Amino acid sequence: MEIVVDNKHIFYDQLGLGSKDIVMLHGWGQNMEMMRPLAIKLLNDKNIKNNYRITILDLPGFGSSSEPDMDTDVFSYTKLIENFLIALKINNPIMLGHSFGGRLSIIYSSRNETEKVILFGAPCIREYKPTFKEKVLKGLKKIPFTKDLVELAKQYIGSTDYKNASPVMRRVLVNTINQDLSECAKKITAPTLLIWGSLDTAAPIEQARKLEKLLKDGALIEIPGATHYAYLERIDYITNILVNFLGGK
Repeated sequence: MEIVVDNKHIFYDQLGLGSKDIVMLHGWGQNMEMMRPLAIKLLNDKNIKNNYRITILDLPGFGSSSEPDMDTDVFSYTKLIENFLIALKINNPIMLGHSFGGRLSIIYSSRNETEKVILFGAPCIREYKPTFKEKVLKGLKKIPFTKDLVELAKQYIGSTDYKNASPVMRRVLVNTINQDLSECAKKITAPTLLIWGSLDTAAPIEQARKLEKLLKDGALIEIPGATHYAYLERIDYITNILVNFLGGK
């Protein structure tokens, strides 16, 4: 399905028969298909299937959806999601987000009525420690006439996300990853479940422990031996956790 929101084409799908809404937001560089296996697993539970409707979507700039504007940061990006949900008449949803989708879920839930929040490997707390890559790029920027060289250097020593992104999405990535969301997390009043792989290197478990302390009603479940994609690696186990959290069975 497709809808136009703020002049952006957003592609989405909805599964389930219920009146309560679960919104699943995927990570950076992915699309709605990354969330579909979990949605299908959840809907195998009869009560979840009858009571919930799950919305998955290609976030702006990913899959088939239009790219956001170049100056978009994580807050204006979330505004796009807010307007998308308003257009679909989705109110008081359960927000479920992985990685970048988790960051969006944190912001959404900090400023909108939300029934529950579920976060997988969502980097939230900015702990700035200059890396070798950042030091090299900063040094190049100080040298006149090196704009092209800086861009080339980013392609070789930048993150995979940066290398694979379009020029617009590269700017959006830079705009979104540098914003600390600690204050947003403190404003979330909905029960929030954090599910984290113990071997997550993209969003280390230490971040999850700090995030748990910031939340008014948060609980952390650590998945031993799992990585940033714990929700797929341990999908049966995590589905059971979510069914209980959502009130299935």
